Amino acid sequence: MEEQLTETWNINNRILLYLLAGIKDEALGDAPSSKGRTVAEAFAHLHNVRLMWLKTSAPDLLEGLEKVEKEGALNRKLIKNSLEASGRAIETLLKKSAAAGGKVKGFKPHVVAFLGYLISHESHHRGQIILALKQSGHSIDKKIAYGIWEWGVR
Repeated sequence: MEEQLTETWNINNRILLYLLAGIKDEALGDAPSSKGRTVAEAFAHLHNVRLMWLKTSAPDLLEGLEKVEKEGALNRKLIKNSLEASGRAIETLLKKSAAAGGKVKGFKPHVVAFLGYLISHESHHRGQIILALKQSGHSIDKKIAYGIWEWGVR
């Protein structure tokens, strides 16, 4: 079960990074027509929420991880590296939680629901990112649009 949890999380993280890689630099500053976070800020938000959960559930896993501030969000390399690092830390949290009988400190009911929560949250923001890009005239390539659903190969 632990292996399936972490594999699922890692697929989710690779899909997020796949989407980031498919966005042109000039589109990172795009925002939805209804206002809100820019594309880059949405990616930074996902990293920062991961850090929030790590702070609550496993503060020892925060070592070397830093929040991405709004002014740093346009730095593609920073966003990519931050998502990779926080992704590994969440993977470790999932492993520890599975080994501890499925308990995640600060989250109920259990580690499987926690994984579902994380993926739901990140998927919601992936949708917002894609909509902001479309509304700004920077729609993602069809290969990327379909690729984010290819969980069996990502």
